[in-house]
Amino acid sequence: MRPKILNFEQLVEQNKQELLNDEKSIDQIELRLEKKHKELLKSKRIRIQNKMKV
Repeated sequence: MRPKILNFEQLVEQNKQELLNDEKSIDQIELRLEKKHKELLKSKRIRIQNKMKV
């Protein structure tokens, strides 16, 4: 099946929408990474505190 032929405006709008979707995906990934990083720091902090108690 042949792809639908788009005029310039439609193509621009499609690309704009794809970029917005990509940006949302990137934002979600960044949030997950930040959360993982915070969890890692918290875990390290707890281990250090436990070592100091001994």
